[in-house]
This record gives sequence, C-alpha cells and structure tokens, in this order.
Amino acid sequence: MAFKPNYNQERASRNRNKQQKKQEKLQRREEDAAKRKAARGDAVSDDAPEAGKPPQQD
Repeated sequence: MAFKPNYNQERASRNRNKQQKKQEKLQRREEDAAKRKAARGDAVSDDAPEAGKPPQQD
C-alpha cells in the first residue's frame, strides 16, 4: 500500500531546493565578478569618490 501524499512536505522540499539553487547562483556570480575585477586590476577602491560626483567640501 502506498503512502498518502504529503503535499506540504513536497512543497517545502521544492522551495528549499529552489532557494539553495538561487544561493549557489548568486555565490557563483559574485565569485566571477571578483575574478573579473582582479583580472582587470581595478585601482578604484570602495571608499574612493565616484566618478561624476564633485568632492564634498567641509
């Protein structure tokens, strides 16, 4: 005799798999971006002023 289907458990499992896949894709994209940035030899740091914006004077 087969088990009665547990739809909530199946849906939760699908959602966990979907979320895990999304996280892996995001991590892979971040790693690729870091590799490209390192290969480019980017001299711009995160705390440098952005291009096109005048420096703020105090």
